[in-house]
Amino acid sequence: MKILKGISLCLIYPLFMLGIGFYTGVKASHFFYPGEQFPENINYESGNDNSAEQELMEPVQVTDDFFDYETADGAEDAQEAAVTSTTLCVDTNYVLEEADILNHTVVETSTRLPDRYIGMDREQFLQAMENYENAPPLSEQERGFVSLEVVSFSRERVVVRKNYRFVQPSASFYLAVYNNEVIVYLEDKETVYIETHIQLDSLPEQLQKQIIEMMWIENEEKLYSFLENYSS
Repeated sequence: MKILKGISLCLIYPLFMLGIGFYTGVKASHFFYPGEQFPENINYESGNDNSAEQELMEPVQVTDDFFDYETADGAEDAQEAAVTSTTLCVDTNYVLEEADILNHTVVETSTRLPDRYIGMDREQFLQAMENYENAPPLSEQERGFVSLEVVSFSRERVVVRKNYRFVQPSASFYLAVYNNEVIVYLEDKETVYIETHIQLDSLPEQLQKQIIEMMWIENEEKLYSFLENYSS
C-alpha cells in the first residue's frame, strides 16, 4: 500500500505541475496576444475593411446628366469663341470698292473700320449695309450711288462694294419739283444731279410756276447762284 501511495503521489504531482504550467501559459498568451482570443471580432473587422475596399474600388457611375452638362458647357464655350472670332473690332481692315457700272472700273481703298461698325457681328453688319443702301446720304446720291453689296466678312477684313452710275458732266441743268421739293436734273431731264431740299412753296409764285414746268438753267455757275439765294 505504501508503494501504491508513493506511486500515486509521483503521478499526481507531475500532473498537477503540468496543469499549473498549462494554465500559466494560457494566461500569458491572453496577456501578450489579446487579439487572438476574439476570432469573431477579427472576422467582423476584416469584413468591414473588405467592404470599405469594395466601396473604393467600385467604378464611379457617370449619368447622362453628366455628359449633358459637359456637352452644354463645351458647346457654350465654342459658341462664345465663334462669336468673338466673327465680331468686327478696331483692328478690322475695311476695304471699300467703288465700281463704275458704266465704264466697268473699280477703285479700291483700304481704311480703318468706321467706329459705328465696331462690335458688330455678320448679321448686324449686313443689316447696317442694307439700311445704308435703302437710304443713302445725299452726297452719295449726288455721286450717282446705285447699290451696295458685302463682298466678304471676317474679323480680320471686311470688303464692301458700292456701285455707282457716276454723274457725267453736263453743260446745262433743269429745275423740277418732287414731293414739294426742288430737284436738279442733268440736261437729259432724267438723271437727278442734286436734291436741294428747297421747299417749292417757299419760293416766289412766278418762280414756282417755272420750276413746275421744268425751269432751264444754262450753266453750273447760274445753278449754284440759284441754290445760294434760296437755300435756307
